[in-house]
Amino acid sequence: MQTAAQFRSLVVEKTEEKQFVREVRERKIDDLPPGDLLVRVRYSSLNYKDALSASGHPGVTRQFPHTPGIDAAGEVVSCEGGAFAPGDQVIVTGYDLGMETDGGWGEYIRIPSEWALRLPAGLSLREAMVIGTAGFTAALSVLKLVQAGVKPADGDILVTGATGGVGSIAVSILARAGYRVVAATGKPADEAFLRTLGAAGVIPRDQVTEGVERPMMKERWAGAVDVVGGETLAAAVKATRYGGAVTCCGLVGSIELPLNVYPFILRGVSLVGIDSVNCPGGTRLQVWDKLAGEWKPGHLAEVVTEVTLEGLEAKIQAILHGQIRGRVIVKLP
Repeated sequence: MQTAAQFRSLVVEKTEEKQFVREVRERKIDDLPPGDLLVRVRYSSLNYKDALSASGHPGVTRQFPHTPGIDAAGEVVSCEGGAFAPGDQVIVTGYDLGMETDGGWGEYIRIPSEWALRLPAGLSLREAMVIGTAGFTAALSVLKLVQAGVKPADGDILVTGATGGVGSIAVSILARAGYRVVAATGKPADEAFLRTLGAAGVIPRDQVTEGVERPMMKERWAGAVDVVGGETLAAAVKATRYGGAVTCCGLVGSIELPLNVYPFILRGVSLVGIDSVNCPGGTRLQVWDKLAGEWKPGHLAEVVTEVTLEGLEAKIQAILHGQIRGRVIVKLP
């Protein structure tokens, strides 16, 4: 593939007043960080972590100027190590992409080839980014529930933050896998949307935390996928049935966990942490193969909004204020 002399990228700059400004700029390939794999990006996506990076959050990105985008899908331009051939379609999620390494909100990325996976059969580049890190995290959460022994016959599975990127795809995957899903949300107007994804029940989020101040809550869930953290995660654990499991992958509610040991030593509940950034390669391949096959979300069109680089600004503000439903993907020409 021919490489452009210049390309367009959304760049976050730190001003002398320690403010962060964002604009679409022309950049050169030579501006990119070192790496043996050069990829022409066709699609990226917007995640909460991207919005934090774009806002200068030091827990995500410290070096500026910087291009966010923790997800990217496109075609290989060159690969010095020979792991890929020019024209190969690849997806990149996790690792350091979009954190300190310039990410998918630019038409080109240069990375270590170990970060990339060949696009699985059954997915287009666009579909892979509708899924993205959010969908990968959702599928990894479901895989961990399965590995913990939680079966569809065991009862209801709670999904918190169900209208967001991770939650909405978790609802869809769980429903396709045969589980009865109860979706918790603070957006009652989205009940029809969640039922379209496969939710058998939809409840307000404060119903999840009702009684959370007690040491234990009534057994209600066979398992849960929590993307919120804080009291919501504590309530999910306290209300999970004997031998059940709860996965944890988010902190939008709080990084603190007001919990005691009773659910673990009296009910044998498992709390499973989900890390999509440094997930081992074998597990990563397993999850993406499932996402391209039996776990492919059945309603991708219903969960996605597509924008250009210029359209990202409004969506960054929206996701920071909890106003995004489903997934936002970025189309690069």
